[in-house]
Amino acid sequence: MLAKIVINADCKKGKISKNIYGHFAEHLGRCIYGGFWVGKDSEIPNIDGIRKDVVEALKKIKIPVLRWPGGCFADEYHWKDGIGPYESRPKMINVHWGGVIENNHFGTHEFFELCDLLNAEPYICGNVGSGTVQEMREWIEYMTFDGESPMANLRASNGRKEPWKLKYFGVGNESWGCGGNMRPEYYADVYRRYSTYVRNFGSNKIFKIACGPNTDDYNWTEVLMREAGKFVDGLSLHYYTVPGTWERKGSATDFDEEEWFITMKKALYMDELISKHSTIMDKYDSEKRVALVVDEWGTWYDVEPGTNPGFLYQQNTMRDALVAGIHFNIFNKHCDRVKMANIAQTINVLQAVILTDGAKMVLTPTYHVFDMYKVHQDAELLDFNIDTPEYMLDSEHGIPQVTATVSSDDSGKIHISLCNLNPKESVTVECEFRGAKVSKATCTILTADEMNAHNTFDNPNKVVPKEFDEIKIIDNKVIVTMPKMSVIVVEVGKVEE
Repeated sequence: MLAKIVINADCKKGKISKNIYGHFAEHLGRCIYGGFWVGKDSEIPNIDGIRKDVVEALKKIKIPVLRWPGGCFADEYHWKDGIGPYESRPKMINVHWGGVIENNHFGTHEFFELCDLLNAEPYICGNVGSGTVQEMREWIEYMTFDGESPMANLRASNGRKEPWKLKYFGVGNESWGCGGNMRPEYYADVYRRYSTYVRNFGSNKIFKIACGPNTDDYNWTEVLMREAGKFVDGLSLHYYTVPGTWERKGSATDFDEEEWFITMKKALYMDELISKHSTIMDKYDSEKRVALVVDEWGTWYDVEPGTNPGFLYQQNTMRDALVAGIHFNIFNKHCDRVKMANIAQTINVLQAVILTDGAKMVLTPTYHVFDMYKVHQDAELLDFNIDTPEYMLDSEHGIPQVTATVSSDDSGKIHISLCNLNPKESVTVECEFRGAKVSKATCTILTADEMNAHNTFDNPNKVVPKEFDEIKIIDNKVIVTMPKMSVIVVEVGKVEE
């Protein structure tokens, strides 16, 4: 098998926003409690209640932005419940996720401290579904106003005199579903009203993100852009890769090649979704001022046997690593419109990059793809053409075997990320450079022998990146032979015009 890529190294297509590599953390299962937050009195090493090991792991992959507190939880969340002394914070029932008690110990102050520790931009999703305009306005004032006001004084009384900087704010979540079951015409008016009171105090400028479509609801995008587009900075898109049905999604670890193939094909569907929604957005926003924000994406399987169905805890295999690589290559390709994406979710929920069990922590194959792909953050997308063989499940069903991204960073290094979606066959990838001379190249690989290979607390290093030497340079071509089901990042160390 041979795939050919022609790289026009002197032709830049636009900057790949680092926020494409963003994350999503909801008050769901063990994402916040036991994931990020263990409490100040925990024996697990922490910084003011925030797990040290998690912070260090996420800093390594340069997490750029973190979305919080939901998700469906956001439209049940009343922010004043999560400030002040812990003993005075009211408890609530998490009606969406398992019916467990939420003690509100992780709130606004804790979230901003977490973002400071991670060097990540906070992205807060406000409550439109069950909240008021006044509540949302006061939260913005509490977080960002520098001066004398009731909310600024309340913030100071809770130990924070200086305001925080808040760039990203979502006006509701999934307003077409758990956020209110609204029609697009109704939500467009609601958005216009609520967003009016998401004010810019002082030098703080907020990037307002409207609830966008669910998967292929193109009418939602049409109506929102037509009726509210001029008030919108970003439009969200939610799409999950589900190999089965919503009733029986399939196992995270017990699957055959047909389920593998279906998962890859459904992950590739993201390209069509972005293309079609972008076309509608272009109609009302030809200058591409409004960003497409894919703030929920990832695999969704049946929960691990024996776990709370409402906690959405699933394992993470080599299959998920390929899904992550596919998505990154698609987002990077559409960097003119896609300015942020947030995987669902960071820890212990859905396609998590980290799993925890008490004091134990394990990094998933998806984590390692984030680590390998961080070289594309804020890099320039380069023009390239790819000719790839198909991965055929049978004589009638095929998908591209190889997907790719090529970018150039500030130092002039070029990085080529490649995904071989075929779980049975290797492929040789020939990368021909034009507009530059290649002198050396190195390579990192993530692969496994079994489709369902994954990392566990007993064997945390079963699927980890390694140096890969099956690479050579011939006639200004970088040639690499990719093993079956692998993710590879090539670094071209020196390129001369």
